[in-house]
Amino acid sequence: MKRQLTLWAVVLTCVLSCVAQDADVVGTSRLDSMQYLKDVTVYGQKPYAEVIPAQRLTGKRLEGLNSHSVADAIRYFSGVQLKDYGGVGGLKTVDIRSMGSNHMGVFYDGIQLGNAQNGQVDLGKFSLDNIEEIALYNGQKSDIFQPARDFGSAGTIYLRTRYPRFTGGKRDNVNVTMRTGSFGLANPSVRWEHRLSQHVSLALSGEYTYATGQYHFRYHKRFSDGTLAWDTTAVRKNGDLQAFRVEGGLFGVTDVTRWNAKLYYYDSERGIPGAIVNNVWKRAQRQWDRNFFAQGSWQHKVNERYSTLASMKYARDYLRYLNPDTTLMLIDNEFWQDEIYVSTANKFTVLPDWDVDLSVDYQWNYLNSTLVNFTYPTRHTTLAALATAYTWRGFKAQVSGLYTMVNDRHSSRQAGTTVEHHSKWLHKFTPAVFVSWQPWVQHDLNLRAYYKRIFRMPTFNDLYYTDIGNANLRPEYATQYNIGVQWQHHADHGVVSAVRLSADAYYNLIDDKIIAIPTGSGQYRWTMMNIGKVRIRGLDLSARLALRLPAEVALDGTLNYTYQRAQDYSNPEDHFYGGSYKGQIAYVPWHSGSAIVGATWRKLGLNYSFIYVGERYHTSANIPINHEQPWYTHDLSASYSFALRRVTCKVSAEVNNLFNQQYDVILNFPMPGRNYRLTLKFDI
Repeated sequence: MKRQLTLWAVVLTCVLSCVAQDADVVGTSRLDSMQYLKDVTVYGQKPYAEVIPAQRLTGKRLEGLNSHSVADAIRYFSGVQLKDYGGVGGLKTVDIRSMGSNHMGVFYDGIQLGNAQNGQVDLGKFSLDNIEEIALYNGQKSDIFQPARDFGSAGTIYLRTRYPRFTGGKRDNVNVTMRTGSFGLANPSVRWEHRLSQHVSLALSGEYTYATGQYHFRYHKRFSDGTLAWDTTAVRKNGDLQAFRVEGGLFGVTDVTRWNAKLYYYDSERGIPGAIVNNVWKRAQRQWDRNFFAQGSWQHKVNERYSTLASMKYARDYLRYLNPDTTLMLIDNEFWQDEIYVSTANKFTVLPDWDVDLSVDYQWNYLNSTLVNFTYPTRHTTLAALATAYTWRGFKAQVSGLYTMVNDRHSSRQAGTTVEHHSKWLHKFTPAVFVSWQPWVQHDLNLRAYYKRIFRMPTFNDLYYTDIGNANLRPEYATQYNIGVQWQHHADHGVVSAVRLSADAYYNLIDDKIIAIPTGSGQYRWTMMNIGKVRIRGLDLSARLALRLPAEVALDGTLNYTYQRAQDYSNPEDHFYGGSYKGQIAYVPWHSGSAIVGATWRKLGLNYSFIYVGERYHTSANIPINHEQPWYTHDLSASYSFALRRVTCKVSAEVNNLFNQQYDVILNFPMPGRNYRLTLKFDI
């Protein structure tokens, strides 16, 4: 209806313009005189493209954050907890709504980044230099035309790399960036885009990162009665990083076809700072990573009723972990992962407002290692998703069902011979329902709700790691309920250019949670078990305001707040003092939030960001000795753009943790205090 009204408005404008011209010609003007028409503005509302809108960081907003990696930027989304083990090269994983990082799917240009070994994707490896947009979806992406794998996570993060764009007849774009700053940081990067033809373009990018990772920190501890146990200042050691990333892509687009092919390689060596315990301040552990993948996708619109999408990927990951500390145990293990993934999605338009999609995926994973008594597991996974989306006036609905079939194979040594083991075929069907409703056409107010049942398979480490894995583990299930509301307003004139308010209340249940528990008479042997249960109640609030001020000043601010009550219901008998039953689960704060404010004046930009994480406990036993104090950081940056002939230059200066807050995200892993960064960018 909105599109029809807009079309009729344009047609009516053209007709009236022609009538006005004819009348003017007959009256006072000559036939060869130039006629002027006054500007005509047609007002209309852009309908939602998604049933449940995503949280997004893109464009100048993403550039304005004082963030070096994808993990740093994701901290500003509501409902997200980032586990950061400190330092430039420290492991960084993300957890959405307290369901665990293994329930998060991370997608790179539409294809999932996998890790069958431990299910963790280290988001600190992904630089923002080649990222155009970060989108976070609760539940799943509100687009049925996607691979079946996209339906298989409790939450998803989509990383979209920069797409080549050429203006003014240019055939080449070159971007050179240099960063330096605290911790001995040296971070040059370059990106080259070339238009091969009208429909095909090429992009190549490379980046090198070096950092000593050393920074001063204050470390203190208080006894349960509040008295000070110790208070000292030290230098964080063994947090150095050397990393190299290179990737290339081919992009093609026509009126009915869009395709891309990408190669990616990442190579790094880093120190692992380790926890500060037992008066040990320096660790010697090292880690080497080599990650490679080749992937591509092809999307084609056959006709008005049928479109198809095909995707393929091959990935090979190498990891070496070295612990030379012989006082504990000498460890020098290597792991190799291989993955093959193919997918096809087929969308049918039954009626103009009714689409149906059928997607089928196949994935093969294999893990090899130098670990003693290793079992060399292989996993075959087949997924089939049937989804439908329907729109009627202000009502939108998306219903999907995902069928998953998994089979594992591994070997063991028995009496000097190798025995092959085949697990039972696992068959699971998991549904999801998403709905939204816009009650009034003239007001951009949307009510939304969703239900989703999903599971995650135990990782290879959960099942087969020597002396720890448990081959009898069951999948870990997540059930999600969400209701929410969003109102937004956009204006082409006036001081207020955009306003958005949103609120979501949710209830999540995690059953058969996989956790490590001690076995035997001592605490030195552990095994993985399905005994965990978590109940999560939460509220996400978000507000955005964009202003046009006099003298070409523009302001854009966003506030996010999250309340979570995530309780451990694993063991009802563990309810005595110091027990974990109904305790807030580890590292989940009751209150957290963030703020981003950006101001621009001509070629000058100023950005301020703030993150707050409230009190929490580092175990589910919510007793005073396990209590962690709140922490917060203030970051500030300024940038200025200018032109040198045909080169556009931009210089940025950043101050992170402005007030030198001393804090730990994870207990005994101190984070950096105040630090600085200077960035120079050149676009040719």
